[in-house]
Amino acid sequence: MHWVRAVELLRDRREPGVLVTVTRVRGHAPRDAGAKMVVGGGQTWGTVGGGNLEAEAVERARALLAASAAEPEELTSALSDRAPARHGMQCCGGEVTLLLEPLPVVPVVAVFGAGHVGHELARILSRHDLDLHLVDTRPEQLSAQRLAPLEEGTARILAHPVPVLPELVVGELPPGAHVLVMTHDHAEDAAILDAALRADGPAWIGLIGSSAKWVRLRRRLLDAGLAEEDVERVTTPVGIPQLRGKDPATIAVGVATDLLVRIEARAAAGTRR
Repeated sequence: MHWVRAVELLRDRREPGVLVTVTRVRGHAPRDAGAKMVVGGGQTWGTVGGGNLEAEAVERARALLAASAAEPEELTSALSDRAPARHGMQCCGGEVTLLLEPLPVVPVVAVFGAGHVGHELARILSRHDLDLHLVDTRPEQLSAQRLAPLEEGTARILAHPVPVLPELVVGELPPGAHVLVMTHDHAEDAAILDAALRADGPAWIGLIGSSAKWVRLRRRLLDAGLAEEDVERVTTPVGIPQLRGKDPATIAVGVATDLLVRIEARAAAGTRR
């Protein structure tokens, strides 16, 4: 399997990995600079030359995985019968330097409601390395033309054009998702919040809107049988209080900033879920 596909596979599995690249070669070596392999927790793809060199790379890569390391590091190995080797002798006579780059599990953000604010928010989030789920019951909001600008970014865009029952998408999200509720309909908001609060997966649940809106929705959720401590998991309002204005782009900037700070804080704490 090509290393690019291996990276995609780990991303799909939501498993961390390490990308190992031959960056410098001096003298004779089994692979040229640019050769790559991917190391996962229990599997590897590709090769950087086999033997002691590769065994050391895999060992060090898995140590980085165990430590949830985020920073890349270099590993230099001498391929000589006079150099100490833990995994068998390699006598090519050269020296190889490898770059080990951690591939963390990317964050997941689910935006329920892709209207004016939702679309502006998606434009901002699309520039970040994350899996971005967009959910809307209005098919025109998730048309190929409307999503095209988002595809230019770093994020992986996953559209969910669901004509009814958008709350069912909550059950399809991977553990640790950040769920943001901002639909055009308060009844949809309530159903999605109810599903998210009853699910085990979401790491964070945010709701956009006024305090008056939250009073009504909060009572509706409590009447549906949710406990006070469950409902308190909803963060509302979301955004930056100092950033005022009703323009969709302004609101989106505030919400995105708030959300990205939360994501970075979880990553710094080493939380994968």
